[in-house]
Amino acid sequence: MSALPEARPLYDLVETFGIAVRQLREVRGWSQEQLAERSNLNRSYVGEVERGRVIASILTAQKLAGALDINIASLLSRCEQLEQQRTVRRINLAAIAC
Repeated sequence: MSALPEARPLYDLVETFGIAVRQLREVRGWSQEQLAERSNLNRSYVGEVERGRVIASILTAQKLAGALDINIASLLSRCEQLEQQRTVRRINLAAIAC
């Protein structure tokens, strides 16, 4: 996804949200179809969310969190943790490159 520099954090958040959803789904051993059924969403849309191709609405995030049996705050907290890990990795890679 190419974006203006100021838009990059938004795309990072969308991508990180998708990663968090995918990880939580996989921990449960569910397919995208199973998550879609549990969250009352279309399977292809769940795939798009997981790949960071669409910006999930708050309603969609709530549906996914409910299906994953966590609250929305926990889902968003997981996103923040993943983003912090990605930042640390970038810093470490930059330090190695110097």
